[in-house]
Amino acid sequence: MTIKYSIRYSSSPEDVKHYTTERLRKDFLIQNIMLPGEISMVYSHFDRFITGGAVPTTDSLKLESIDPLKASFFLERRELGIINVGASGKVTVDGEVFELGFKEALYVGRDCKEVIFFSNDAKSPAHFYFNSTTAHAKYPNKRITLKDAEIVEAGSLEGSNARRINKLLVNSVVKTCQLQMGMTELQAGSVWNTMPPHVHDRRMEVYFYFNIPEKHAVCHFMGEMNETRHVWVHNEEAVISPDWSIHSGAGTNNYIFIWGMAGENLDYSDMDSASATDLL
Repeated sequence: MTIKYSIRYSSSPEDVKHYTTERLRKDFLIQNIMLPGEISMVYSHFDRFITGGAVPTTDSLKLESIDPLKASFFLERRELGIINVGASGKVTVDGEVFELGFKEALYVGRDCKEVIFFSNDAKSPAHFYFNSTTAHAKYPNKRITLKDAEIVEAGSLEGSNARRINKLLVNSVVKTCQLQMGMTELQAGSVWNTMPPHVHDRRMEVYFYFNIPEKHAVCHFMGEMNETRHVWVHNEEAVISPDWSIHSGAGTNNYIFIWGMAGENLDYSDMDSASATDLL
């Protein structure tokens, strides 16, 4: 079994506004998340947030600690959120089995010692996307389906931003320390997400884009309101969005993205909104 990881350091908005495209992509774009037979992850110094993927094929994959954690097991001081964006599979947590179909989620609490990923069919593997944050307490493990989610309809077709926000790992659905995750689905004919834009200085975020058709892409916008930058993202890639940055995007086709947040609070509505005409 192979676990690959890299480390990303925090960046100042004063520095980022001078970055080249190459430097933006190096520091904020996360590629090669879903590699067959591997666990791949990025450890970010923004709120110690971990972004990763596991694609078990013929063999299962065990989530083990990585050196930056200085921990005897991965969840010694952490919590974990998993969303399956591939074919059906299962996750065992200290021997307890959780079946996860497409778009189904699992919350795993602190102190769980063994997390193992399985695909039900090696030829059509599960793609387990996961986020992990530091945790001050242990809360119960819980499987969450779309039937359990808090669902919000937002935007409009006229505004090209009609979307369904599926809140999966939020405090109205499952108890967590600081991790929040959900999945936003753009309707056919809509391409804009998180528009009008906002920032939330109390929390950082990572966007994972998937279900992007072949030969299509999403332009992810980041930076301060008056210093915006963009990063082109392809299927099953993610972008780290710092707490000082807007996070928005527009695709050449409709798509789905998973948002994961960590920070000071669990208040989903805690944001500083702006209008599109405020962007520079």
